[in-house]
Amino acid sequence: MLNRIFTGWTWMRAAYLCIGLWIIVQSALEGEWIGIMLGAWPTVMGFFGLACAGGNCSTGACEVKTDANPKQ
Repeated sequence: MLNRIFTGWTWMRAAYLCIGLWIIVQSALEGEWIGIMLGAWPTVMGFFGLACAGGNCSTGACEVKTDANPKQ
């Protein structure tokens, strides 16, 4: 899981993380506590990656397995 968090960053993943953090900070400053919960969704998608936030890691679809001998 740590490998998934620290590698494979794309611009979309970074955008989700930045937007989510921005929503959380702005909501906290305004005292809109429901906004903090709503901002957590894109933050988690950015932090853990789009596939994991969609629930695909629980089924094992998060890891891409390569064929050892592709020219058979």
